[in-house]
Amino acid sequence: MNIFDFLLLYSLAVIWITILLNVVLVIGGYIYYIKTLRIKMKNNLEEYPFISIMVPAHNEATVIKKCVKSLLNLDYPNDKYEIIIINDNSTDNSLEILSKLQIENKDRNLIIINTDNIIGGKGKSNALNIGFKKSKGEFLVIYDADNTPEKESLVYLIQTILKDKKLGAVIGKFRCRNKENNLLTKFINIETLTFQWMAQAGRWQLLKVCTIPGTNFVIRRNLIKKMGGWDSKALTEDTEISFRLYRMGYKIKFMPLAVTWEQEPQTLKVWFRQRERWAKGNIYVMFKNFKYLFSKQGGASRFDILYYILTYGFFLSASVFSDILFILGLAEVIKLDIGGYSLILWITAYVVFCLSIFVTISTENGELNLKNFLTVLLMYFSYCKLWSIVVTLSLYNFVKDMIFKREIKWYKTERF
Repeated sequence: MNIFDFLLLYSLAVIWITILLNVVLVIGGYIYYIKTLRIKMKNNLEEYPFISIMVPAHNEATVIKKCVKSLLNLDYPNDKYEIIIINDNSTDNSLEILSKLQIENKDRNLIIINTDNIIGGKGKSNALNIGFKKSKGEFLVIYDADNTPEKESLVYLIQTILKDKKLGAVIGKFRCRNKENNLLTKFINIETLTFQWMAQAGRWQLLKVCTIPGTNFVIRRNLIKKMGGWDSKALTEDTEISFRLYRMGYKIKFMPLAVTWEQEPQTLKVWFRQRERWAKGNIYVMFKNFKYLFSKQGGASRFDILYYILTYGFFLSASVFSDILFILGLAEVIKLDIGGYSLILWITAYVVFCLSIFVTISTENGELNLKNFLTVLLMYFSYCKLWSIVVTLSLYNFVKDMIFKREIKWYKTERF
Protein backbone atom coordinates (compact mmCIF):
# COMPACT_ATOMS: atom_id res chain seq x y z
CA MET A 1 0.00 0.00 0.00
CA ASN A 2 1.21 3.49 -0.84
CA ILE A 3 0.25 6.94 0.46
CA PHE A 4 -2.54 7.23 -2.11
CA ASP A 5 -4.11 4.03 -0.80
CA PHE A 6 -4.05 5.41 2.75
CA LEU A 7 -5.66 8.65 1.55
CA LEU A 8 -8.32 6.62 -0.21
CA LEU A 9 -8.97 4.54 2.92
CA TYR A 10 -9.27 7.72 4.97
CA SER A 11 -11.70 9.23 2.45
CA LEU A 12 -13.90 6.14 2.30
CA ALA A 13 -13.95 5.78 6.09
CA VAL A 14 -15.02 9.39 6.64
CA ILE A 15 -17.60 9.31 3.84
CA TRP A 16 -19.06 6.09 5.26
CA ILE A 17 -19.18 7.51 8.81
CA THR A 18 -20.96 10.64 7.54
CA ILE A 19 -23.45 8.68 5.44
CA LEU A 20 -24.20 6.25 8.28
CA LEU A 21 -24.69 9.17 10.69
CA ASN A 22 -27.19 10.72 8.30
CA VAL A 23 -28.91 7.36 7.85
CA VAL A 24 -29.35 7.14 11.63
CA LEU A 25 -30.79 10.68 11.64
CA VAL A 26 -33.18 9.77 8.81
CA ILE A 27 -34.37 6.71 10.75
CA GLY A 28 -34.90 8.87 13.84
CA GLY A 29 -36.60 11.49 11.70
CA TYR A 30 -38.94 8.93 10.22
CA ILE A 31 -39.92 7.75 13.71
CA TYR A 32 -40.62 11.37 14.69
CA TYR A 33 -42.60 11.85 11.47
CA ILE A 34 -44.83 8.87 12.42
CA LYS A 35 -45.31 10.43 15.85
CA THR A 36 -46.33 13.78 14.39
CA LEU A 37 -49.10 12.09 12.42
CA ARG A 38 -50.69 11.24 15.76
CA ILE A 39 -50.35 14.71 17.24
CA LYS A 40 -53.63 16.53 17.66
CA MET A 41 -52.93 20.23 17.54
CA LYS A 42 -55.51 22.72 18.81
CA ASN A 43 -56.72 25.46 16.51
CA ASN A 44 -57.75 27.52 19.53
CA LEU A 45 -55.43 28.26 22.44
CA GLU A 46 -56.48 28.78 26.05
CA GLU A 47 -54.26 31.84 26.08
CA TYR A 48 -52.92 33.97 23.27
CA PRO A 49 -49.68 35.70 24.29
CA PHE A 50 -48.80 38.86 22.39
CA ILE A 51 -46.44 38.03 19.52
CA SER A 52 -44.03 40.17 17.55
CA ILE A 53 -43.42 38.87 14.02
CA MET A 54 -40.23 40.35 12.56
CA VAL A 55 -39.27 40.31 8.89
CA PRO A 56 -35.87 41.76 7.88
CA ALA A 57 -36.14 42.97 4.28
CA HIS A 58 -33.46 44.45 2.02
CA ASN A 59 -34.55 45.08 -1.57
CA GLU A 60 -37.39 42.57 -1.32
CA ALA A 61 -39.93 44.36 -3.57
CA THR A 62 -40.40 41.20 -5.64
CA VAL A 63 -41.72 39.13 -2.73
CA ILE A 64 -42.57 41.39 0.21
CA LYS A 65 -46.23 42.02 -0.66
CA LYS A 66 -47.06 38.32 -0.78
CA CYS A 67 -45.20 37.76 2.48
CA VAL A 68 -47.00 40.54 4.38
CA LYS A 69 -50.41 39.44 3.12
CA SER A 70 -49.81 35.89 4.33
CA LEU A 71 -48.76 37.22 7.76
CA LEU A 72 -51.90 39.36 7.98
CA ASN A 73 -53.94 36.27 7.21
CA LEU A 74 -52.59 34.03 10.00
CA ASP A 75 -55.07 32.19 12.26
CA TYR A 76 -54.25 34.28 15.32
CA PRO A 77 -56.26 37.09 16.97
CA ASN A 78 -55.46 40.35 15.17
CA ASP A 79 -54.97 42.26 18.41
CA LYS A 80 -52.54 39.66 19.75
CA TYR A 81 -49.72 40.07 17.28
CA GLU A 82 -47.78 42.80 15.54
CA ILE A 83 -45.90 42.58 12.26
CA ILE A 84 -42.63 44.49 12.11
CA ILE A 85 -41.04 44.83 8.68
CA ILE A 86 -37.48 46.16 8.86
CA ASN A 87 -37.06 47.76 5.42
CA ASP A 88 -33.30 47.72 5.69
CA ASN A 89 -31.72 50.40 3.49
CA SER A 90 -33.59 49.20 0.41
CA THR A 91 -32.93 50.93 -2.89
CA ASP A 92 -35.85 49.39 -4.80
CA ASN A 93 -39.54 50.29 -4.43
CA SER A 94 -40.03 48.30 -1.21
CA LEU A 95 -40.96 51.47 0.72
CA GLU A 96 -43.71 52.30 -1.76
CA ILE A 97 -45.18 48.78 -1.57
CA LEU A 98 -44.99 48.64 2.23
CA SER A 99 -46.48 52.11 2.68
CA LYS A 100 -49.46 51.13 0.53
CA LEU A 101 -49.95 47.93 2.53
CA GLN A 102 -49.79 49.91 5.75
CA ILE A 103 -52.51 52.30 4.54
CA GLU A 104 -54.71 49.42 3.33
CA ASN A 105 -54.37 47.72 6.73
CA LYS A 106 -54.39 50.73 9.04
CA ASP A 107 -56.53 48.83 11.56
CA ARG A 108 -53.77 46.22 12.01
CA ASN A 109 -50.51 46.24 13.97
CA LEU A 110 -48.35 46.59 10.86
CA ILE A 111 -45.16 48.49 11.67
CA ILE A 112 -42.66 49.55 9.02
CA ILE A 113 -39.13 50.49 10.10
CA ASN A 114 -37.06 52.19 7.40
CA THR A 115 -33.30 52.34 7.88
CA ASP A 116 -30.58 54.19 5.97
CA ASN A 117 -26.99 53.29 5.16
CA ILE A 118 -25.82 54.62 8.51
CA ILE A 119 -27.81 52.48 10.94
CA GLY A 120 -28.90 49.83 8.42
CA GLY A 121 -27.61 47.84 5.48
CA LYS A 122 -25.32 45.80 7.72
CA GLY A 123 -26.94 42.40 7.45
CA LYS A 124 -29.78 40.38 8.89
CA SER A 125 -28.52 40.31 12.49
CA ASN A 126 -28.33 44.09 12.63
CA ALA A 127 -31.82 44.40 11.12
CA LEU A 128 -33.25 41.98 13.70
CA ASN A 129 -31.62 43.94 16.52
CA ILE A 130 -33.26 47.12 15.19
CA GLY A 131 -36.64 45.42 15.02
CA PHE A 132 -36.21 43.92 18.49
CA LYS A 133 -35.90 47.39 20.03
CA LYS A 134 -39.32 48.30 18.62
CA SER A 135 -41.03 45.00 19.41
CA LYS A 136 -43.39 44.39 22.34
CA GLY A 137 -44.17 40.69 22.11
CA GLU A 138 -43.55 38.13 24.83
CA PHE A 139 -42.44 35.86 22.00
CA LEU A 140 -40.64 36.75 18.78
CA VAL A 141 -41.38 34.98 15.50
CA ILE A 142 -39.00 35.43 12.57
CA TYR A 143 -39.78 35.03 8.87
CA ASP A 144 -37.69 35.80 5.81
CA ALA A 145 -39.24 38.18 3.29
CA ASP A 146 -39.82 35.45 0.69
CA ASN A 147 -41.91 33.34 3.09
CA THR A 148 -45.64 32.61 2.98
CA PRO A 149 -46.48 30.65 6.15
CA GLU A 150 -49.56 28.47 6.25
CA LYS A 151 -52.41 29.97 8.27
CA GLU A 152 -52.12 27.70 11.28
CA SER A 153 -48.30 27.77 11.50
CA LEU A 154 -48.12 30.52 14.13
CA VAL A 155 -50.64 28.79 16.41
CA TYR A 156 -48.67 25.54 16.18
CA LEU A 157 -45.38 27.26 17.06
CA ILE A 158 -46.87 29.11 20.03
CA GLN A 159 -48.84 26.11 21.24
CA THR A 160 -45.66 24.01 21.32
CA ILE A 161 -43.45 26.52 23.15
CA LEU A 162 -46.13 27.20 25.78
CA LYS A 163 -46.15 23.54 26.81
CA ASP A 164 -42.56 23.48 28.10
CA LYS A 165 -40.70 26.27 29.90
CA LYS A 166 -37.38 24.62 29.03
CA LEU A 167 -38.00 25.27 25.35
CA GLY A 168 -36.11 28.40 24.39
CA ALA A 169 -37.31 28.20 20.80
CA VAL A 170 -39.48 26.11 18.50
CA ILE A 171 -38.75 25.75 14.80
CA GLY A 172 -41.13 24.86 11.99
CA LYS A 173 -40.67 23.27 8.60
CA PHE A 174 -40.03 25.14 5.37
CA ARG A 175 -40.86 23.92 1.89
CA CYS A 176 -39.69 25.00 -1.56
CA ARG A 177 -42.48 26.70 -3.48
CA ASN A 178 -40.56 27.06 -6.77
CA LYS A 179 -39.28 23.47 -6.82
CA GLU A 180 -40.53 22.81 -10.37
CA ASN A 181 -38.67 25.76 -11.89
CA ASN A 182 -35.56 23.89 -13.01
CA LEU A 183 -33.16 21.09 -12.09
CA LEU A 184 -31.41 23.25 -9.48
CA THR A 185 -34.64 23.96 -7.57
CA LYS A 186 -35.49 20.24 -7.75
CA PHE A 187 -32.13 19.48 -6.12
CA ILE A 188 -32.73 22.11 -3.44
CA ASN A 189 -36.21 20.74 -2.73
CA ILE A 190 -34.81 17.26 -2.09
CA GLU A 191 -31.91 18.68 -0.07
CA THR A 192 -34.35 20.65 2.08
CA LEU A 193 -36.50 17.60 2.77
CA THR A 194 -33.55 15.32 3.54
CA PHE A 195 -30.78 17.37 5.10
CA GLN A 196 -32.94 20.07 6.67
CA TRP A 197 -36.24 18.94 8.07
CA MET A 198 -35.69 15.15 8.23
CA ALA A 199 -32.28 15.65 9.86
CA GLN A 200 -33.84 18.13 12.30
CA ALA A 201 -36.56 15.61 13.10
CA GLY A 202 -33.97 12.88 13.66
CA ARG A 203 -31.81 15.04 15.90
CA TRP A 204 -34.82 15.96 18.04
CA GLN A 205 -36.04 12.37 18.23
CA LEU A 206 -32.66 10.89 19.14
CA LEU A 207 -30.78 13.67 20.92
CA LYS A 208 -33.35 16.36 21.74
CA VAL A 209 -31.32 18.97 19.84
CA CYS A 210 -32.16 21.15 16.84
CA THR A 211 -30.64 24.14 15.10
CA ILE A 212 -32.70 27.24 14.42
CA PRO A 213 -33.12 27.91 10.68
CA GLY A 214 -33.23 31.48 9.44
CA THR A 215 -37.01 31.53 9.23
CA ASN A 216 -40.25 30.14 10.66
CA PHE A 217 -39.33 29.92 14.33
CA VAL A 218 -40.45 31.36 17.67
CA ILE A 219 -38.07 32.38 20.46
CA ARG A 220 -38.65 33.79 23.94
CA ARG A 221 -38.14 37.54 24.15
CA ASN A 222 -36.45 37.42 27.56
CA LEU A 223 -33.74 35.12 26.21
CA ILE A 224 -32.87 37.47 23.36
CA LYS A 225 -32.66 40.26 25.92
CA LYS A 226 -30.33 38.22 28.15
CA MET A 227 -28.11 37.43 25.16
CA GLY A 228 -27.87 41.07 24.18
CA GLY A 229 -29.46 40.46 20.79
CA TRP A 230 -28.15 38.82 17.66
CA ASP A 231 -24.43 38.59 16.86
CA SER A 232 -23.87 41.16 14.10
CA LYS A 233 -20.65 39.37 13.02
CA ALA A 234 -22.46 36.11 12.34
CA LEU A 235 -23.45 35.44 8.72
CA THR A 236 -25.58 32.54 9.98
CA GLU A 237 -27.18 34.29 12.94
CA ASP A 238 -29.65 31.44 13.36
CA THR A 239 -26.95 28.81 14.02
CA GLU A 240 -25.02 31.14 16.29
CA ILE A 241 -28.01 31.91 18.48
CA SER A 242 -28.86 28.19 18.69
CA PHE A 243 -25.50 27.52 20.31
CA ARG A 244 -26.05 30.27 22.86
CA LEU A 245 -29.50 28.94 23.73
CA TYR A 246 -28.08 25.51 24.49
CA ARG A 247 -25.32 26.98 26.64
CA MET A 248 -28.06 28.73 28.63
CA GLY A 249 -29.65 25.36 29.31
CA TYR A 250 -32.64 25.66 26.97
CA LYS A 251 -33.89 23.30 24.27
CA ILE A 252 -34.96 23.92 20.69
CA LYS A 253 -37.82 21.72 19.48
CA PHE A 254 -38.90 20.87 15.95
CA MET A 255 -42.61 21.16 15.10
CA PRO A 256 -43.00 19.99 11.47
CA LEU A 257 -46.73 20.80 11.37
CA ALA A 258 -45.85 24.52 11.36
CA VAL A 259 -45.08 25.00 7.66
CA THR A 260 -43.91 27.95 5.63
CA TRP A 261 -43.23 28.06 1.89
CA GLU A 262 -40.17 29.88 0.63
CA GLN A 263 -38.48 30.73 -2.63
CA GLU A 264 -35.15 29.06 -3.39
CA PRO A 265 -32.34 30.26 -5.70
CA GLN A 266 -33.09 29.63 -9.36
CA THR A 267 -29.62 30.21 -10.81
CA LEU A 268 -26.24 28.69 -9.91
CA LYS A 269 -24.74 32.14 -9.30
CA VAL A 270 -27.34 33.05 -6.66
CA TRP A 271 -27.23 29.56 -5.12
CA PHE A 272 -23.42 29.66 -4.98
CA ARG A 273 -23.32 33.00 -3.18
CA GLN A 274 -26.06 31.98 -0.73
CA ARG A 275 -24.36 28.69 0.16
CA GLU A 276 -20.97 30.37 0.44
CA ARG A 277 -22.48 32.72 3.03
CA TRP A 278 -24.02 29.78 4.88
CA ALA A 279 -20.75 27.84 4.89
CA LYS A 280 -18.65 30.82 6.02
CA GLY A 281 -21.21 31.57 8.71
CA ASN A 282 -21.20 28.00 10.02
CA ILE A 283 -17.39 27.88 9.98
CA TYR A 284 -17.37 31.12 12.01
CA VAL A 285 -19.77 29.59 14.54
CA MET A 286 -17.69 26.40 14.69
CA PHE A 287 -14.50 28.32 15.51
CA LYS A 288 -16.29 30.64 17.93
CA ASN A 289 -17.69 27.70 19.91
CA PHE A 290 -14.82 25.22 19.58
CA LYS A 291 -13.67 26.03 23.13
CA TYR A 292 -16.94 24.61 24.47
CA LEU A 293 -16.40 21.20 22.87
CA PHE A 294 -14.72 19.81 26.00
CA SER A 295 -16.63 21.95 28.48
CA LYS A 296 -19.88 21.20 30.30
CA GLN A 297 -20.89 24.78 29.49
CA GLY A 298 -21.29 23.70 25.87
CA GLY A 299 -24.33 21.63 26.77
CA ALA A 300 -26.17 20.07 23.86
CA SER A 301 -24.32 22.34 21.42
CA ARG A 302 -21.32 20.02 21.68
CA PHE A 303 -23.01 17.59 19.32
CA ASP A 304 -23.38 20.33 16.70
CA ILE A 305 -19.76 21.41 17.19
CA LEU A 306 -18.67 17.84 16.48
CA TYR A 307 -21.07 17.61 13.55
CA TYR A 308 -19.66 20.79 12.00
CA ILE A 309 -16.09 19.57 12.51
CA LEU A 310 -17.05 16.32 10.78
CA THR A 311 -18.81 18.16 7.93
CA TYR A 312 -16.52 21.12 7.27
CA GLY A 313 -13.28 19.37 8.24
CA PHE A 314 -13.19 15.62 7.75
CA PHE A 315 -16.01 15.10 5.25
CA LEU A 316 -14.91 18.02 3.08
CA SER A 317 -11.31 16.78 2.94
CA ALA A 318 -12.49 13.21 2.29
CA SER A 319 -14.70 14.34 -0.59
CA VAL A 320 -11.90 16.37 -2.18
CA PHE A 321 -9.32 13.58 -1.76
CA SER A 322 -11.62 10.89 -3.15
CA ASP A 323 -12.48 12.95 -6.23
CA ILE A 324 -8.84 13.83 -6.93
CA LEU A 325 -7.72 10.22 -6.45
CA PHE A 326 -10.50 8.98 -8.70
CA ILE A 327 -9.48 11.35 -11.51
CA LEU A 328 -5.75 10.61 -11.14
CA GLY A 329 -6.43 6.87 -11.02
CA LEU A 330 -8.64 7.05 -14.10
CA ALA A 331 -5.91 8.95 -15.96
CA GLU A 332 -3.38 6.32 -14.78
CA VAL A 333 -1.24 9.02 -13.17
CA ILE A 334 -1.23 7.06 -9.90
CA LYS A 335 -1.68 3.41 -9.04
CA LEU A 336 -4.13 2.34 -6.34
CA ASP A 337 -3.58 -1.17 -4.95
CA ILE A 338 -7.01 -1.21 -3.27
CA GLY A 339 -8.85 0.41 -6.16
CA GLY A 340 -11.13 -2.57 -6.76
CA TYR A 341 -12.20 -2.86 -3.12
CA SER A 342 -12.73 0.89 -2.86
CA LEU A 343 -15.05 0.83 -5.87
CA ILE A 344 -17.27 -1.73 -4.14
CA LEU A 345 -17.37 0.39 -0.96
CA TRP A 346 -18.08 3.54 -2.98
CA ILE A 347 -20.96 1.93 -4.92
CA THR A 348 -22.44 0.62 -1.66
CA ALA A 349 -22.19 4.10 -0.11
CA TYR A 350 -23.93 5.58 -3.14
CA VAL A 351 -26.78 3.07 -2.85
CA VAL A 352 -27.20 3.79 0.88
CA PHE A 353 -27.15 7.53 0.16
CA CYS A 354 -29.94 7.21 -2.42
CA LEU A 355 -32.06 4.86 -0.28
CA SER A 356 -31.97 7.25 2.70
CA ILE A 357 -33.24 10.06 0.46
CA PHE A 358 -36.00 7.88 -0.98
CA VAL A 359 -37.19 7.12 2.56
CA THR A 360 -37.25 10.84 3.33
CA ILE A 361 -39.18 12.02 0.29
CA SER A 362 -41.72 9.22 0.77
CA THR A 363 -43.01 11.14 3.80
CA GLU A 364 -44.19 14.06 1.66
CA ASN A 365 -47.28 13.77 -0.52
CA GLY A 366 -46.41 13.61 -4.22
CA GLU A 367 -42.62 13.73 -3.75
CA LEU A 368 -41.84 10.05 -4.34
CA ASN A 369 -42.22 10.01 -8.12
CA LEU A 370 -40.19 9.10 -11.20
CA LYS A 371 -38.83 12.64 -11.68
CA ASN A 372 -37.49 12.80 -8.15
CA PHE A 373 -36.19 9.24 -8.37
CA LEU A 374 -34.01 10.22 -11.35
CA THR A 375 -33.07 13.52 -9.68
CA VAL A 376 -31.79 11.69 -6.59
CA LEU A 377 -29.69 9.32 -8.74
CA LEU A 378 -28.08 12.33 -10.40
CA MET A 379 -27.71 14.37 -7.21
CA TYR A 380 -24.62 12.66 -5.81
CA PHE A 381 -22.59 13.24 -8.99
CA SER A 382 -23.57 16.86 -9.50
CA TYR A 383 -25.20 18.81 -6.68
CA CYS A 384 -23.11 17.20 -3.93
CA LYS A 385 -19.91 17.94 -5.85
CA LEU A 386 -20.92 21.58 -6.16
CA TRP A 387 -21.31 21.64 -2.37
CA SER A 388 -17.68 20.52 -1.98
CA ILE A 389 -16.51 23.34 -4.25
CA VAL A 390 -18.58 25.94 -2.38
CA VAL A 391 -17.35 24.88 1.06
CA THR A 392 -13.71 24.67 -0.06
CA LEU A 393 -13.84 28.24 -1.37
CA SER A 394 -15.74 29.39 1.73
CA LEU A 395 -13.08 27.95 4.02
CA TYR A 396 -10.35 29.58 1.93
CA ASN A 397 -12.09 32.99 2.06
CA PHE A 398 -12.81 32.62 5.78
CA VAL A 399 -9.11 32.09 6.49
CA LYS A 400 -8.23 35.11 4.31
CA ASP A 401 -10.77 37.23 6.18
CA MET A 402 -9.20 36.18 9.48
CA ILE A 403 -5.61 36.82 8.36
CA PHE A 404 -6.26 40.19 6.74
CA LYS A 405 -8.98 41.16 9.28
CA ARG A 406 -11.42 41.96 6.50
CA GLU A 407 -14.92 43.16 7.29
CA ILE A 408 -17.52 40.42 6.94
CA LYS A 409 -20.03 41.24 4.21
CA TRP A 410 -23.55 39.87 4.26
CA TYR A 411 -24.94 38.73 0.91
CA LYS A 412 -28.71 38.93 0.50
CA THR A 413 -30.19 36.19 -1.65
CA GLU A 414 -31.58 37.55 -4.91
CA ARG A 415 -35.32 36.96 -5.44
CA PHE A 416 -37.10 35.99 -8.62
